[in-house]
Amino acid sequence: MVSVGAIAALPGCAGHRYHASGGGGNEYHAPTGSDGRVRRPRTIPPGEKMNVACIGIAGKGQSDTLALANENVVALCDVHQDPKRLQKVLEAFPKAKFYTDYRKMLDEMDEQIDAVTVSTPDHTHFPAAMKAISMGKHAYVQKPLTRTIWEARQLTLAARRHGVATQMGNQHHASEGPRFLMEWLAAGAIGDVTEVHVWTNRPIWPQGIGRPEEKMGVPGALDWNKWLGTAPERPYHEAYVPFKWRGWWDYGSGALGDMGCHIIDAPFWALDLGHPDRIEAETAPFNSETFPEWSIATYQFPKRGSKPPVKMRWYDGGKLPPRPKELEADRELNPGGGQIYIGTKGVILADSHCDSPRIIPEAKMREFMRDAPPKTLPRSPGHVKEWVLACKGGKPAMSNFNYSGPLTEVVLMGNLAARYGKKIHLDQQTLTVQGIPEARDYIKPTYREF
Repeated sequence: MVSVGAIAALPGCAGHRYHASGGGGNEYHAPTGSDGRVRRPRTIPPGEKMNVACIGIAGKGQSDTLALANENVVALCDVHQDPKRLQKVLEAFPKAKFYTDYRKMLDEMDEQIDAVTVSTPDHTHFPAAMKAISMGKHAYVQKPLTRTIWEARQLTLAARRHGVATQMGNQHHASEGPRFLMEWLAAGAIGDVTEVHVWTNRPIWPQGIGRPEEKMGVPGALDWNKWLGTAPERPYHEAYVPFKWRGWWDYGSGALGDMGCHIIDAPFWALDLGHPDRIEAETAPFNSETFPEWSIATYQFPKRGSKPPVKMRWYDGGKLPPRPKELEADRELNPGGGQIYIGTKGVILADSHCDSPRIIPEAKMREFMRDAPPKTLPRSPGHVKEWVLACKGGKPAMSNFNYSGPLTEVVLMGNLAARYGKKIHLDQQTLTVQGIPEARDYIKPTYREF
């Protein structure tokens, strides 16, 4: 295993060094080109197509790649070469060069690439995105931005330093629902919000299990070593891929990582929550291999200007919040996921992604809408289009890393509390937890050479 500072020594990473010299705060040092200058993106005129390289093109990567059909997709990368998994993308971009190693792709096609998408398992988000950003490439990275808190902080700093346009893949940040919520709250629809409950039906993959003991052969189409990437080495097993990697500490970030950047997005944005003072969690029994079958994480956010403190509680694995007394008797909380905002003058209930917020009971919603507040917030031209326009000199995308980096940190703090079973306060400058020195190993990972 090697520290992150040694990633520059990995094959294909020469010259793109960033340092990790202890503390968790402002550690990022921008790599420089041969002329000693920090690498920045080239200027792309608004009417010109940009050249995009896509890392991870199956699963969610398929839709992320196809969404860029109006741009110039020049390179594709995936560690799994199963033609059935990749067929739609390969057929859509027959001229794009195919790779199984993103490092080789970026090095060989450096001058031909303006931007990258990263739609891989969580543990590969950081090394792939950091290498691309360090080379001055714009970056679109699927949620959660990273697997660990330190990685989210470093990508945020790197993106600022290199001046690249960024976006995290929490698509509903571009939708109407969160904007309605913000406009209603600003209009005093339910007074001051003091409590929020958010929940999901995840995990829908195995958790709370140990490492499999039986041996399995690696499918011929999969490069297992490259799939592992910087994660610790272990034998292949179908318990990890595809999709089930989300439940393993080494590769994913559990239910919170999968859905938190969607579900916590609206309260984080609408209430300007920032970082919490403290977090604690209760969970089902679990081990060092996989996340618990269920968890309830409680975040305590301090007062923000004139806004009162907020308690936010997260539920997963089938756990649900208390039923609001304002909810009509014939209505149930959606077991698939949702959000509840408790204010000093009322309650708002929303679906998991806040696409359809409603004041409850419905009679109060109808009364409020008789004199509904005007639309005052900018509307999105589309989640991916925001990023494309930003790459071409437009305003920053709404979920750029200056926003989504801190959001990801907050999401992952819930996992930190669950992992160590103690009330935690994360020092925002050093990214350390007082009294829990072992938390350092999860906040800031080490990386395998591959």
